[in-house]
Amino acid sequence: MASRNRNIASHIILIAWSLFVLFPIWTMAINSFKDASSIHQNPFWLPEQWDFANYAVLLGAGDFLLYLRNSLIVVILSLVLLLISGSLAAFALAITWRSRFSRGLYLFFVAGMILPIKIASIRILELIRFLGLADTIWSLIPVYVAMGLPVAVLILTAFIRQIPYELIEAGIIDGASRFRIFTRIILPLLKPALATTAIYNLVSFWNELWFPLIFINDDRAKTLLLGLTQLFGQYEAGWPMMLAGMCLSAIPVIFLYLVMSRQFITSLTARAMKREE
Repeated sequence: MASRNRNIASHIILIAWSLFVLFPIWTMAINSFKDASSIHQNPFWLPEQWDFANYAVLLGAGDFLLYLRNSLIVVILSLVLLLISGSLAAFALAITWRSRFSRGLYLFFVAGMILPIKIASIRILELIRFLGLADTIWSLIPVYVAMGLPVAVLILTAFIRQIPYELIEAGIIDGASRFRIFTRIILPLLKPALATTAIYNLVSFWNELWFPLIFINDDRAKTLLLGLTQLFGQYEAGWPMMLAGMCLSAIPVIFLYLVMSRQFITSLTARAMKREE
């Protein structure tokens, strides 16, 4: 009886939390089909007349699709480079280098989670200008990789350390090189942790506004979120158009999450089963 009451209470809490999280999404979605006056009159309920003009204007404008393409290029390339560099660093710290130096280097990576990268914005901007990457989308990729590397190393190193060392010893006995051990043994087992790392950094990369704002002035190189800020005028904001743009910008994130969610759920399930054991 007590366990049943706990299950009922947990379900009530989860349902309440789900409604709390979904309410802003609901408000954003329904208001994207209204005009400005309808939003002010009734912001929390279905529109009396569905208006698709906001979406038609956004999709018909070349700038929105250009901003969307720029964001996709930046986020996808940043995630790919982050997963490659993070997995190689984690393999080296967990398997290859077992010394005081490696432990110190690991703590150095973890310390990057404490100090926000934005405190070095001026120096980073000077470096970007020195490299000739200012006003280009390529200026964002190395910054995003550096921003996500501490978390990636933390997650992937902890996961690799849980892999039985007997598998690696078997590869060494068979004459496999370190790179072959990494690609054939470690990397296939690392997929759930890679998905976890990618999902953790996906939203922060997609919604990041600070560095595009200080790196990019060229309209052709702006990211989606930076481009949407142009809808805010000096005296009024184009809320219907802004909300429609936010709904469209959420679609790629949801799609990428669904692609990686299977491995992410596998990782959570494996950890839960290990704790039960």
